[in-house]
Amino acid sequence: MSKRYAVIIATGWFMGLFASASAPAQTETTGQAGPKPATAAGTVPAAANPAHAAAPKATTSSPAKTPESRSAAALALTHEPTYDEGSAQRIKDAAFSYSDIAVRGGWPMIPADAKFALDVQGANDELLRKRLIVSGDLVADKTSGAFDQDVADAVKRFQARHGLAPTGLMSPRTITAMNVSVQKRIRQLEASLERLENMNFGFGQRYVVVNIPAAFAEAIENDVVVRRYRVIVGKTEKPSPTLTASITSVVLNPTWTVPSSIAKTEISAHMRKDPGYLSRMHMEVLDGHDNPIDPHSVDWSGTHTPNFTVRQQNGTFNALGAVKIDMPNPYSVYMHDTNQRNLFSDDYRFDSHGCSRVDNVRDLAAWLLRDQPKWSRAAIDAEIASGRHLEVAMVKKVPVAWIYLTAWMSKDQTVQFRNDVYNQDEQLLEATAEEAAFFSNAAHHPLTAHMVQ
Repeated sequence: MSKRYAVIIATGWFMGLFASASAPAQTETTGQAGPKPATAAGTVPAAANPAHAAAPKATTSSPAKTPESRSAAALALTHEPTYDEGSAQRIKDAAFSYSDIAVRGGWPMIPADAKFALDVQGANDELLRKRLIVSGDLVADKTSGAFDQDVADAVKRFQARHGLAPTGLMSPRTITAMNVSVQKRIRQLEASLERLENMNFGFGQRYVVVNIPAAFAEAIENDVVVRRYRVIVGKTEKPSPTLTASITSVVLNPTWTVPSSIAKTEISAHMRKDPGYLSRMHMEVLDGHDNPIDPHSVDWSGTHTPNFTVRQQNGTFNALGAVKIDMPNPYSVYMHDTNQRNLFSDDYRFDSHGCSRVDNVRDLAAWLLRDQPKWSRAAIDAEIASGRHLEVAMVKKVPVAWIYLTAWMSKDQTVQFRNDVYNQDEQLLEATAEEAAFFSNAAHHPLTAHMVQ
């Protein structure tokens, strides 16, 4: 973290400025066209109000049935990148916008047991309208009336911005998201900004971004998202890391070298219960020179760090599926296919050991290898069908970033929020505050004043 930003946090620059009574009053215009600067009169221009934008199409509770249709549905949401060179500044702008809402008292809470039905008058209809007006999802003059189509469309806009299926129905998850305080939303923006301040990513004409809390990957070209995929990222106890790297190759029909931590715990546990497990899973045990050894000669007690390697052969049974995308990094993680593709249909996609499993990954592979005419999608499919293990080196490496943003604003000024699945936001802000307090105190001490120069 920069010392400059630490001192900013220590002096309460963010919240002090947010609490300024002189801040211009404006609504939180955060839907399909989110926060924009207030006019001189302190009102949001009509064109910036998301309530004037078309509501997202309603979806069913289950996503599309095929990888291609799931990717198409994800891309249809927006072509704006989650992360680009202007992201940090836009997050700052969004934080200022949300500060105005905080100054004016935030938004009302919706009772957890509130009931809403289309065109049926309910006890909490006007409360919901007020909530949606404050967040800019509903136009300001629609303050009264039953839960009608205008309100349902506003709910869809809210849901789309919070990673929920835009059904227009007031589900328990939607009410929970609405009842998150504006102060917490500001903290999410602060934490996301802090992470971006500390990233050093070389944006290229083409690059790939995985936003872990959103569980989506984006292929970006000329500042436009041209592909978007559902991904499965790390479990809460095995979180995916944030990183920047370069994609160096695409591996077709990969083998899987089991990480030693998994071999020590999970593989060993299986072998203790079922000595035939490795054979059934098409796995072999190798010594330090990649020579096969008898599994029965191995200590499967799990008490020692393995002095062997477990490798799974390529095939339909392989945990990496048919494609692996290599991106050398200190965490030894990568992007890959899976033999459990049904998991991509789940809304909760935090189920890996840290790597990122990519839905419709063959499409991503074809995009990555686009400058090699030999490797069209049809050629990739044919090579996979052959069963041969093949590594295709990238002619030009593609930058990739795995980021952890629970709040961001895209170029169309849509502010998005996602759940802090790894509970990292508050931890980061607490650590930032401690470091900031240190630098603040050091600035006034003769022995440490030089540290903040």
